[in-house]
Amino acid sequence: MSEAINKIVIVGGGTAGWMSAASLGKFLADKNADVTIIESTAMGTVGVGEATIPNIVSYNKNLGLDEVELIKATQATFKLGIQFEDWHKVGEQFFHPFSDYGMPVNNIDFHHYINRANKEGLNLDINDYCFPSVLAKKGKFAQPHPNPPTPLADYQYAFHFDAGLYANFLKSFAINLGVKHLDALINKVNIDEKTGFISSVTLESGEIIEGDLFIDCSGFKGLLIEEALKTGYEDWSQWLICDSALALQTELVGEPAPYTRSIAKPYGWQWRIPLQHRMGNGYIFASQYQSDEDAEEELRSTIEGNAINKVRKFKFKPGRRKQVWNKNCVAIGLSSGFLEPLESTSISLIQSAIDKLLTFFPDKSFNQHDINEVNRLHNEELEHIRDFLILHYKATAREDTPFWQHCKDMEIPDSLAHKIALFESRGHIIIRENESFEKASWLTMYNAFGIKPLRFDERVNTVPLNILATNLSQMKQSIDNAAQQVNSHQTFIDMHCKASMTSVK
Repeated sequence: MSEAINKIVIVGGGTAGWMSAASLGKFLADKNADVTIIESTAMGTVGVGEATIPNIVSYNKNLGLDEVELIKATQATFKLGIQFEDWHKVGEQFFHPFSDYGMPVNNIDFHHYINRANKEGLNLDINDYCFPSVLAKKGKFAQPHPNPPTPLADYQYAFHFDAGLYANFLKSFAINLGVKHLDALINKVNIDEKTGFISSVTLESGEIIEGDLFIDCSGFKGLLIEEALKTGYEDWSQWLICDSALALQTELVGEPAPYTRSIAKPYGWQWRIPLQHRMGNGYIFASQYQSDEDAEEELRSTIEGNAINKVRKFKFKPGRRKQVWNKNCVAIGLSSGFLEPLESTSISLIQSAIDKLLTFFPDKSFNQHDINEVNRLHNEELEHIRDFLILHYKATAREDTPFWQHCKDMEIPDSLAHKIALFESRGHIIIRENESFEKASWLTMYNAFGIKPLRFDERVNTVPLNILATNLSQMKQSIDNAAQQVNSHQTFIDMHCKASMTSVK
């Protein structure tokens, strides 16, 4: 057998670097291996991603982190989903929950029963059959029961948190596990002439740090994966034309909502992410249609509360690195590619990259079949997320600006076109391997953007209409009654996990 990896070097800090360091530190805790993270506090990080999806809960649990302690340390609030405003038409809004709608009956998806009922003239809203959607509408939050008494009460949640505070929390955790931390700039990446592998990095001080496995968390520049190894990048801007972002933090006005807001604008979209101590605001836009100056004016004109920092700006190219794992280097975070945070997938992609690395953790032979499989899984995962994001733009009914006209008229990948066509035909929702979003998420988008199936599953006709109507009415009432018993989001935080302002640094 080949010799085990015993020197891992992580280049770059921030959320990606410290999530990697924490995971690898725990994974290798009982093995004879050194983990070193090199970051420069002088460089800073992007650090604007503050909304997550539910797998962050299991990530924290798997590390053994105390959830209440983490919430307080990161000024976190809870997230039941995302409220989208003005995406289909100006003045319309819809909610994307972390939950199914209703529950399958006789192994037939619930939405087929709603489709049948509505074709019979019952005029039902499927959102009334989703507990977190009803909670969000009322501004309420409750943690789901670990063993819910009914499938209607089975839902998930995520967090809004300060990404910088989260990185600091994981930093302390990782260092306590024995991860070595160097605050330094890298002057050179050294390549072995025989193998083409990275052998070491030379710091600005002249010190050389050797490694067997290198993790690139250096952000957009891809210091290792791209600048050193010339891996290549696949550009997806023909479908996702937004390429610029602004971020601004403001004072919190009122109580924090238990959801992220995504508000479509003439040339992009704005996010609002409520934390316990402030509001995170941002604007993603297409520079071919709007200047930085006009975009900043657009953002500032819509914020609530006084600004507490300067606007941060960055450019990006939507797409992915052609290989997330090249030779003895694995790219995690922005160095692996970038998809706009429309569905809060940035931190989730860090998690899934770490999971793949641990599943296929190499020895010094670096088996190429293992590497190929990780690249295949990663590429498929990003393609599925890409298609889900494209759907938000393509399905719009807006034609009020050249930006939205372009989105409505653009050609889309065949993989997405087939999904839409099959749903339009018979209400069937395709879920492929390595999908980040489940059936309910796709159903949310189809419903919200007016994509209606011509048919429903014929097997639902076995239930008499009067019985179907009665059962649906009772289900709706049960959900509404349960929601009435729940505390407000702010009350839940005050009772269980209110942070001290001293945790803000």
